[in-house]
Amino acid sequence: MKIHETVAGLRAGVSNAGRVVLVPTMGNLHDGHISLMRQAQDYGDTVLVSIFVNRLQFRPGEDFEKYPRTFAADCERLVAAGVDHLFFPAESEMYPTPQRYFVMPPAELIDILEGEFRPDHFRGVATVVMKLFSITQPQVAVFGKKDYQQMLVLSNMARDLALPVDIVAAETVRAADGLALSSRNGFLSAQERTEAPRLHRLLEGVRQAIQAGERDYARLERAAITELAAHGWVPDYVSVRQRSNLQPPSTGDSELVVLGAARLGTTRLIDNLEI
Repeated sequence: MKIHETVAGLRAGVSNAGRVVLVPTMGNLHDGHISLMRQAQDYGDTVLVSIFVNRLQFRPGEDFEKYPRTFAADCERLVAAGVDHLFFPAESEMYPTPQRYFVMPPAELIDILEGEFRPDHFRGVATVVMKLFSITQPQVAVFGKKDYQQMLVLSNMARDLALPVDIVAAETVRAADGLALSSRNGFLSAQERTEAPRLHRLLEGVRQAIQAGERDYARLERAAITELAAHGWVPDYVSVRQRSNLQPPSTGDSELVVLGAARLGTTRLIDNLEI
């Protein structure tokens, strides 16, 4: 695996690499990330991974400074996964001058759900991904469905701006007890880790109820939020939405997703299930 720390070095390294598939990450890699990289091998000739903890998508008081940096262990996992190139820029390489140009997705997509609780988050995500696309010029990029709203923001960005990159949405990878794999799971205590799968179980209950014909979405959402709170969680939302635009369902809508976010101790967990 070749490691590139500069834009110029990366561009030179992949200039004759054929069909490049990009998997953007912030590092602290787990099995979910590795699954994306293995899937990426099916879509091109060269798998390129980026590791960059993007300050623009963190609000003051969030976990930018304490976000785990595990470069040596990450490299071992990347080599084992068969990754061809790693782009590992310093912050000064990605942002040599203060970033004054931003990608601003539409408010109706980014001011809801995660965006309600993390203002400007998706502006930071869209901007850094657009910059990574410009730097790496991939033909394909792979994103996980665990960050469902992010995946939709980025796929819509690629479509609306006619970017020459295909977006692949990869299924969420879970532990045996259903917990969606996430770098933030490492912040959970042993007791919290035992409790954490409850979020997935509740979303699964909502999905099964809707598949059985229930259409009182608000009641299902309230019941899930109440149960989370009763077990020590601080819920932000449990919400049934249309998959295509994350707006509330209309009568007859069939392609839905239920999304949830809640804090367990000091760790904020998110998850979703398509219906």
